[in-house]
Amino acid sequence: MLYTFKSPAAGNLIMLQPNGERVLEIIGKDSGAKGIILPEQMPGAIAALESAMAQEEPPPGSAAVSDKTGNATQQQSDAVSLRQRAAPFIDMLKRCHAAGKEIVWGV
Repeated sequence: MLYTFKSPAAGNLIMLQPNGERVLEIIGKDSGAKGIILPEQMPGAIAALESAMAQEEPPPGSAAVSDKTGNATQQQSDAVSLRQRAAPFIDMLKRCHAAGKEIVWGV
């Protein structure tokens, strides 16, 4: 299943089901087949996403690991972070809040 978030103030935003459900869970919305985010709910949603992103970030200095020779190397991860997945959604929330327009999905 895909989530397609729609609003007249921003382009459609499509997320895969696990990612859409996680974002909706973070902002306190039911991840059902249909839903709406009202403009007055958007500042709280933005704050919740930013807080979750900050909690997911690794502590400073933890990204470097040592190789066999003892040299520090940058640890690379193939995982896509919440920050990368939520950034377009936060942008949509900000645009819609400024325009006073709701975001809907499943309609």
